[in-house]
Amino acid sequence: MGDFIEKNGLKITYTVASILALLWVIPLIWVLLVSFKASGSLLSVVNWLKPPFSIENYVHVFSNAPVLLWLWNSFLVSTITTVFVLILSGLAAFPFSINRFPGSRILFWIILAGLMVPGEAILVPLYILLRDLNLLDTYSSLILPVIAVPFGMIFLKQFFDGLPKELYEAAKIDGCGMYRMLFLITLPLSRSAIAALGIFTFLSTWKEFLWPFISITSADKMTIPVGIPFFNSGFVVDYTIPMAANVIVSIPVLIVFLIFQKQIIKGISFTGIK
Repeated sequence: MGDFIEKNGLKITYTVASILALLWVIPLIWVLLVSFKASGSLLSVVNWLKPPFSIENYVHVFSNAPVLLWLWNSFLVSTITTVFVLILSGLAAFPFSINRFPGSRILFWIILAGLMVPGEAILVPLYILLRDLNLLDTYSSLILPVIAVPFGMIFLKQFFDGLPKELYEAAKIDGCGMYRMLFLITLPLSRSAIAALGIFTFLSTWKEFLWPFISITSADKMTIPVGIPFFNSGFVVDYTIPMAANVIVSIPVLIVFLIFQKQIIKGISFTGIK
């Protein structure tokens, strides 16, 4: 009886999971099909699945806008931001995890409260600050505001807390200082957490739209999410060319996911457990 219930329970679980997965995939398939359709051919739903298909929209996207430059800007900003987030988060999380200094608990709760502040709430003061520093419309305006994020520090601290304390005690007996314990013990044992944080940071920076849209005005410094709306017409409803641009934008992110999917799954599992 128990085996019968277990087998049927698994069937129901797989069926529900398959239906939910299909609901997620259908919009993506629609975007891909529409990107290969000719302009003005989407009046009927039946036409979405019928030939002809062509790469005309992709040719239009690459020939009418500096898409490759926007992709490079997104890659550059996302990579530099990820490197800084990993360095600063690791250096900030380690003292909180290994050394209970006076006021550490209060300071940690203050940093934790930073997670509760919506990004939109600080847009105006952030804009004024960068304007006074003459950093608007530069790569620095895209990178500096997001390199010290509370999530990164808290994420790594949670992982560092789970490492055996005996390792640090043995290292202290051998004369290891704080920096040697960080670089020789903690970081090598935290590769999965560091990889997960790096992937999350890269993907979130890659798709960021609102702040780059506000802070960047030059076309040669735009990131790809800011450039995509230029393919939308204000007078004609045409989804074909914007969908082609969206497919192009998704390809680098898809490659990152395929390469690092194990680390992404580990990161999601880690954050869920903690």
